[in-house]
Amino acid sequence: MKKGCCFTICIMLIVVVFSVARFSDQANAFGAKTFIGIGTGTTGGSYYPLGGTMAKIWTDTIPDVQASVQSTGGTIQNIELMAEGEAEAGFTDTKYVLAYEGKGPWEGKPQTWLRGLVPLYPEPTNIVVAKDSGIALLEELKGKRISIGAVGSGTQSTARELLGVLGIDADKDIQAFALGTGETAKAFQDKQIDAAILVGSLGMSSVIELTSLDLVTFLDVSDELFEKIYAVNNTWIRFDIPANYYQNQPQPVKTYAAFNILSVRDDLPEDLAYEMTKQLFEHKADLVEVRSTMENMTLENVEKIVIPIHPGALKYYQEVGAKLPPQHQ
Repeated sequence: MKKGCCFTICIMLIVVVFSVARFSDQANAFGAKTFIGIGTGTTGGSYYPLGGTMAKIWTDTIPDVQASVQSTGGTIQNIELMAEGEAEAGFTDTKYVLAYEGKGPWEGKPQTWLRGLVPLYPEPTNIVVAKDSGIALLEELKGKRISIGAVGSGTQSTARELLGVLGIDADKDIQAFALGTGETAKAFQDKQIDAAILVGSLGMSSVIELTSLDLVTFLDVSDELFEKIYAVNNTWIRFDIPANYYQNQPQPVKTYAAFNILSVRDDLPEDLAYEMTKQLFEHKADLVEVRSTMENMTLENVEKIVIPIHPGALKYYQEVGAKLPPQHQ
């Protein structure tokens, strides 16, 4: 019995040692890796490849760090993963402000643990319709088959917001398809949908594919409609897609956008957040190579982070003289 008891105790001790929290000092003392999970988006969007590059930068440059990406529905799921401790960082569009303030999908449940790490780039809302759909105005979307974005994505939240402002109930007035960006492109090719609301960086692969195949046209957002959208969510800004940015797009497109950021948990160690921020800026060229829109990750655009910045990132920004937002002045 004594031998059995000793054996059990030894096993329990081993379990304790290997169950140390991922960020604990004890784990580092044993030479364990610090794991950083990054919530991104669907594989056909911009977040996923950028997240993969960030993971490589951190793994290659920060000692004892192993970073990896998770393909997700997007912003809402990324925030959920971070809230549950299943991810340490996540790509977030304008909805991160609503999450922090406890509005929209997080009504009454403010995610006050959210912190900003780095600014990324503006993401325009692309409203595209099949060329043979006969749809010329946003108001004509009622009753149509529309891709509104994957479940858990910021795109779907944005789509529902837009449709709501138009007086269209996404659950009753349209045939809604919860598709990711790559799935949306295929659905247009298979003539399964009439329209789509796509939120992502300029040059997102699905829009490139659809325009190069000359399958869709863009719908403009009027000034009057934008004012109504802004009244619902004041993080939006006016945005024009230049003429001929995409193939078969001869006219500029009037739409709206918001600056997205990389968010992290507030319990991320300060020294780790500092290094994560520093290494992203020092290896910015690698990110720009993946998406040219990452040119917008500048020290001047740090001021566009609306929520509190993580202390580790803030330390870096203060050292390099970044332009800080009002909450840190």
